[in-house]
Amino acid sequence: MQTSPDRHEYPAHWEADVVLRDGGTARIRPITVDDADRLVSFYEQVSDESKYYRFFAPYPRLSAKDVHRFTHHDFVDRVGLAATVGGEFIATVRYDRIGADGTPASAPADEAEVAFLVQDAHQGRGVASALLEHIGAVARERGIRRFAAEVLPANNKMIKVFTDAGYTQKRSFEDGVVRLEFDLEPTDRSLAVQYAREHRAEARSVQRLLAPGSVAVIGAGRTPGGVGRSVLGNIRDAGYSGRLYAVNKALPEGQKELDGVPAHRSVREIDGPVDLAVVAVPAEHVTEVVTECGEHGVQGLVVVSAGYAESGPEGRERQRALVRHARTYGMRIIGPNAFGIINTSPRVRLNASLAPEVPRPGRIGLFAQSGAIGIALLSRLHRRGGGVTGVTGVSTFVSSGNRADVSGNDALQYWYEDPDTDVVLMYLESIGNPRKFTRLARRTAAAKPLVVVQGARHGAAPQGHAVRATRLPHATVSALLRQAGVIRVDTITELVDAGLLLARQPLPAGPRVAILGNSESLGLLTYDACLAEGLRPHPPQDLTTAASAADFHAALSRALADDRCDAVVVTAIPAVGEGSVGDAALAQALRSASAAAPGKPVLVVHVELGGLAEALSAAASTAPQAGSDKPPQNAPSPAPAAERLPTTEAPEGAHLIPAYPAAERAVRALGQAVSYAQWRRDAAEPGKVPEYEDINERGAAALIDGLLARGQGLTLGTDETCDLLGHYGVQVHRALPAPTPDAAAEAARDLGYPVALKATAPHLRHRADLGGVRLDLTDEEQLRRSYAELTELFGAPEELRPVVQRMAPRGVDVVVRAVIDPAAGAVLSFGLAGAASQLLGDTAHRLIPVTDREATSLVRSIRTAPLLFGWRGSAPADTRALEELLLRVSRLVDDHPEVVAVTLEPVVVASHGLSVLGASVRLAHPPARDDLGPRTLPAY
Repeated sequence: MQTSPDRHEYPAHWEADVVLRDGGTARIRPITVDDADRLVSFYEQVSDESKYYRFFAPYPRLSAKDVHRFTHHDFVDRVGLAATVGGEFIATVRYDRIGADGTPASAPADEAEVAFLVQDAHQGRGVASALLEHIGAVARERGIRRFAAEVLPANNKMIKVFTDAGYTQKRSFEDGVVRLEFDLEPTDRSLAVQYAREHRAEARSVQRLLAPGSVAVIGAGRTPGGVGRSVLGNIRDAGYSGRLYAVNKALPEGQKELDGVPAHRSVREIDGPVDLAVVAVPAEHVTEVVTECGEHGVQGLVVVSAGYAESGPEGRERQRALVRHARTYGMRIIGPNAFGIINTSPRVRLNASLAPEVPRPGRIGLFAQSGAIGIALLSRLHRRGGGVTGVTGVSTFVSSGNRADVSGNDALQYWYEDPDTDVVLMYLESIGNPRKFTRLARRTAAAKPLVVVQGARHGAAPQGHAVRATRLPHATVSALLRQAGVIRVDTITELVDAGLLLARQPLPAGPRVAILGNSESLGLLTYDACLAEGLRPHPPQDLTTAASAADFHAALSRALADDRCDAVVVTAIPAVGEGSVGDAALAQALRSASAAAPGKPVLVVHVELGGLAEALSAAASTAPQAGSDKPPQNAPSPAPAAERLPTTEAPEGAHLIPAYPAAERAVRALGQAVSYAQWRRDAAEPGKVPEYEDINERGAAALIDGLLARGQGLTLGTDETCDLLGHYGVQVHRALPAPTPDAAAEAARDLGYPVALKATAPHLRHRADLGGVRLDLTDEEQLRRSYAELTELFGAPEELRPVVQRMAPRGVDVVVRAVIDPAAGAVLSFGLAGAASQLLGDTAHRLIPVTDREATSLVRSIRTAPLLFGWRGSAPADTRALEELLLRVSRLVDDHPEVVAVTLEPVVVASHGLSVLGASVRLAHPPARDDLGPRTLPAY
């Protein structure tokens, strides 16, 4: 594109799509010499007032010299960026590097003047704020550390753009002009501002899709059947509150309606705005449809058409082109290959999906990447939505299909804000940006429960999903999600079970559970299930099968009034005979008792005998029973009894009590609620990242820069590793090489007895169980004898690579690791050393930076943690020293992103202090941090 003899090639990596404040999108890219006509056209559409604010004088048109200056850049000292919609400019920004005297300069000058111009029709959309983020990132890349801007005092909008950005700045007033100077280094406040803007913009973009004022179904067939005609009927039958149109280019001339819906041959023929288009035409015709929608001003698309990335490489390229084309017009896409969207709000009543029935309105937000799983979830929620005391349902539903544009992250931004959603349930087959997802999940989970089941856990993501690879195993990713407050479940059944409890009941204050009911056996099963989930159940209270509704009410009231109880599980089986409690009476009894103590959750395990009860009753007599309601033999089979839980209507605002067909399912949902409630309490006081006075951050940075000057990436030697870790207060015990018995003896004399002799060959390293280690050698004779034994058992010294190390105090051997994952970010891991822990996968993980509270929980979260706390009479290990070591390693990796891997193995934690006996560090140039750069949509 850039054809003039500039010093740098066109920087394509500066191109980006962004979501604006109103939910629309724009493309940001560098301005080139080919943009002269676009620039002139753009300037002609700017008001005289805006031109005056930009140039401080009347400036009706750009001269040829101006156009040349504003389109010719070297992409180093002079840079211009434009925000475009439909290929046309809607805003521009530029910087010019200046010296100390304010005149044009080159590096090493690190200051630049910056100026904006935004078309009046697009002011207030957040375009200038997005451009400031991107031009700031470009400037930092080119060695510019500070921006200066001169603004007229009356130009309040532009002054606000600068002052609201969150950068450290100075402000002065001279010669009638406000001069602003600000550093470009990201600050906590600037990142917080950026995240908040991203959140509002992405939430708004999803809101525009879920609550449109008008919808057009493009591809609605002329004859019944087919995807488009089905979606059109579903929208109409749901009672959509907005304007609905059918579009099919094959409609006969003069046909104005289709199924009672206004019909047109093209979107262009619709008189009035269209907010959302549902696209159901063959994939080869979608591009034409997108163009028509973009030119008509459609805000968003739901593409149910298939034939994209799920179909192979050709389809993947077609999908990329679809996203790029839609973003050109500022539109967002759900899909392609999507099942659709649903909004049950009475203000909207939108069913733009392939689901023939709208789910019950309720407080659950539901996201599914798979259409098949979306159908299953909607079906289960519909069947399970009724409990013994009322119903619940869905607020909004999004099925993203191939997730080419709108993703779970976007939906999460929306549900965090949505006042009609109390609980979020998500089925994910891939997480495109785990670092961002955990950030959003942590914020959402602090306000409302987020329950996730992840498909494709043990294999590659579905073919239609373009996601970055992660080196972390699924168990590690799950642990990091739980750290962010996500309730991780394994099946969609557990997803629904947990969602119904969290949508209906308050969070438990602790793990103490009361159990009561009319079946001793069911109570004991519930008791055992509570123990298995780590809860603290009270002995079950058996009300006997003769219990009445009044008995249930009295027992539940007593349990809820007990300060030693945090939650109650009620078990109920149907009784046979006159006077037995009925469903309606039981529901009323439980509801009234629960309403008197609304702060504690109540669950019901309701066993339904269904057809078995009828069969047993019929077996008592050989004669037909009068008034029998036995169904005819060809009647459809009823739903499974476990899914046909009886329903009665609850009063407005009452807590709905969820019912479960099995004790294990109820208790598992309760256990997840208990863990989540504890996370909420812990998240209220997240702890802090400690400052250690002996950390030498500058010294470590200088050492790293010097080492990286040798090449792209390297594993440090022993001395370099010890030096780098030493800057962060981590002392590694020296291990001296011992290629001969004499060298071993000399090393032992230097270190001082007692010593250890170790083989460090890869197949023997950290494998004391194989016999490659000799400990507590108190003199030279023992050392030489042990040396001879090792060489006799395992081979020549060149193969063994023996070393001598001074003995450390005995204790518990642990392993500390930190790694930079390209998708998830920096992760700190901890576990006990040894084959048993590796075999069981007993390792815990936390995202870096780790706080003091997180370090404490990390040490205690592995299953073998009791070995650190005096298990079976052993001396407790110094866990305070261990936590400090974890925090120092976390600080090292967080302060220096060039440190891409650290391993401390083994670390011997004694009763007092610890000893790091082995360490390795790998350096590389820091990977790109998309969470620290300007806001962008995923590149396509």
